[in-house]
Amino acid sequence: MITAHMDKALLFRSLHDSARPLALANAWDVASARVIEAAGAPAIATTSAGISWSFGHPDGETLSPDRAVDVIARIVAAVDVPVTADIEGGYGQDAAGVAETITRVLEAGAVGINIEDGTRPPAELRARLTAARAAAERAGVSLFLNARTDTYLFGLGDPATRLEHTLERAREYVDAGADGIFVPGVTDPATIAELASGISVPLNIMAGPGAPDVAELGGLGVARVSLGSGVAQTAYAATRLAAQQLYDTGDYHPLADTIPFPELNGLFPYPR
Repeated sequence: MITAHMDKALLFRSLHDSARPLALANAWDVASARVIEAAGAPAIATTSAGISWSFGHPDGETLSPDRAVDVIARIVAAVDVPVTADIEGGYGQDAAGVAETITRVLEAGAVGINIEDGTRPPAELRARLTAARAAAERAGVSLFLNARTDTYLFGLGDPATRLEHTLERAREYVDAGADGIFVPGVTDPATIAELASGISVPLNIMAGPGAPDVAELGGLGVARVSLGSGVAQTAYAATRLAAQQLYDTGDYHPLADTIPFPELNGLFPYPR
């Protein structure tokens, strides 16, 4: 089991290559993970927002570590590909608490994590990354630490110096143990290219309508492309449309574009 875990960790690490960017359609439960895996995913990433919504919580670290880790463990057990987990700020009050979360996430079988600074001072994420790296080393797993900085997503600081500020944070996070840097909120090709050239580890971009496609992002130097909460939002949009049509017009047209029941049911042949 330890060997299989390490093999998945090394495989996941090797998938980060701008020549063929790792494309991740983020899952939020076992069913979405199995559908994504069946579509050809080389790895599964979770979305903290999607997981939180599925429990009736808003995004923003309102979910308990127990519930978050339980979902991660269920997804790992249900798929054959490597799993990387979005753990928001680390589900801990401080660096020591984050280390405990990392230990539990590794015990659940994940081989990567996303951890974000949000509105916290960069020094706080540095401490959390250092603690996370130490926890992974104690576990003997080559955990891929993807450090997310929200400078663009939240519009932090002066727009004129935001790029340099982001690069400065990236350098600090890499020095603290990050294996990759995630910069959501950027779609401008020129800015993405500058980020890629200025960051020494694989760059992760969050994509969606209006962003360059995966191949174009790879050409800009991006090694990893995530859809974030977008897949969950799309699924809930389809649910809302089906309900609105049923209650407004009484028709069922939205149900015409579905995964056939036998195909979907067949993704869960037996308890794993």
